[in-house]
Amino acid sequence: MILDNARIHHAKLLEQFLEEQKNRLKLIFLPPYSPNLNLIEGLWGWLKSEIINNVFYTNARKIKVAVRNFIRFINQKPNDVIDRLCVQM
Repeated sequence: MILDNARIHHAKLLEQFLEEQKNRLKLIFLPPYSPNLNLIEGLWGWLKSEIINNVFYTNARKIKVAVRNFIRFINQKPNDVIDRLCVQM
């Protein structure tokens, strides 16, 4: 499993579980301050630019609808999502 270095990923509560699962689960931590390697950061940025930037919503329900529409859009176009978020090596 690939993780960023969020505090929760290093929680003491997880230590025993991870020790018990060490033969089944390997954790790989991304280097600190490397959002370019964490694809979810690109997705959050994309959502923000499409849904939040320069838009005024009169209530939370309208934000919820806009986010759902964005998620529906990206689910219908997986290749576009991969092209936009994945770094070419």
